[in-house]
Amino acid sequence: MTTQLTFDLPCLPSHDRGDFFVSRSNEMAVKFIEDWPNWPLKKHVLSGPKSSGKTHLAHIWAKMSEAFVTSAKDISDPQALSQTHLLVEDVHKISGLRTLETTLFHAHNLLQQKGFYLLMTGLGSPLHWGITLPDLASRIQGARHVALDPPDDRLFAALLAKQFSDRQLFPAPEVLQYLVTRLERSHESARRFVERADQVALSEKRAISRGLAKSILEEFDTDSD
Repeated sequence: MTTQLTFDLPCLPSHDRGDFFVSRSNEMAVKFIEDWPNWPLKKHVLSGPKSSGKTHLAHIWAKMSEAFVTSAKDISDPQALSQTHLLVEDVHKISGLRTLETTLFHAHNLLQQKGFYLLMTGLGSPLHWGITLPDLASRIQGARHVALDPPDDRLFAALLAKQFSDRQLFPAPEVLQYLVTRLERSHESARRFVERADQVALSEKRAISRGLAKSILEEFDTDSD
C-alpha cells in the first residue's frame, strides 16, 4: 500500500476555501493578517504573484473581520463600501481608470473616518501598480505592505499534496519529492501540473508515477519553447 506524505505544517482555518499552510515563506504575511486589529492606520496591503495564496489569505481575513469583499474593478459607491471593514482585491487592475481610482480614494477616506479597516491586494509592489490619482497613490503607499514570498520546499510539497488530494489523487512520496526539485516554484505551476496529471492519469488509466510526472514536465518544457 502506498504511504502518503504527512506535513508538520500549521494551517489557518479553511473558511470554506481549503487549507492554508504556513511556512517560513509566508509566515510574516500570515502574522500581519492575524494581527489585523493592530494594523497601523487600520489599513494593509497584501501582494504576491498570481496563485501565490494572497486571495486565499485575504478571504481568511475577510471571514475573521466580517469584511465586505469586492474586486477593485467592481467598486461603485463609496458610501455603500464604507459601512463595514473592506477587502478590495486586484487594485493594480484599476491603474489609469480615473473613475474607479477616485471611487476607491473616497471609500478609503470614509473608512478612515468611520474607523473601519481596509485590506487591499494586488500583483507586485504597490509602487508598480501604476495608480495615476496622486491622492490615492499616496494613501496606498502610506499603508504597510507585506508580500508573499515564493513557496519554500516544505510549503511547495504540501501545496502539491493538497492539490492532488483535492482531486482524490495520492502519489507516492518520491513522486512529490521529484516534483519539488524540478517544477517551477509557484502556486500556479503546482495547479497547472496537478490539473494536467489528473487529465492524463484519467485518460490513460495510469497511476501518478515518477514516469508520468517526467513526461508531463517534458510536455511543459516543449510548450514553453
